[in-house]
Amino acid sequence: MFKGLSNLTTLLKEVHQIQGRTEEMQHKLGQLRVDGRAGGEMVTVQADGLQRIVAIKIEPSLLQDAEMLEDLLVAAINQALEKSRELAAEEFSKITQMQLPGISEMMSKFGLGGGGGGTSST
Repeated sequence: MFKGLSNLTTLLKEVHQIQGRTEEMQHKLGQLRVDGRAGGEMVTVQADGLQRIVAIKIEPSLLQDAEMLEDLLVAAINQALEKSRELAAEEFSKITQMQLPGISEMMSKFGLGGGGGGTSST
């Protein structure tokens, strides 16, 4: 019984470490920048790794054509947000690639699935 509690304590420590890494990653993503461009760089939209738009640059000549400007803004924003999502996915995959030793075994001991040999009460 105490061995199970020891395993649970270890698991909780590892979960706490993952939470800390996730918070660090959120901060890092907030600092990273990607650009979306449209109209041959007449419109540039910058987003951070958290899918927030942080800057927009517009070629002054576009201010005379509202319809074209609107279309180029949409295209540049969508491109920036897509790049931001890809960047975030790359960064978070670094966290999820780490292996937690024995997690499947511990989860199955507590009836939480995670590998063969899980227990069930009938």
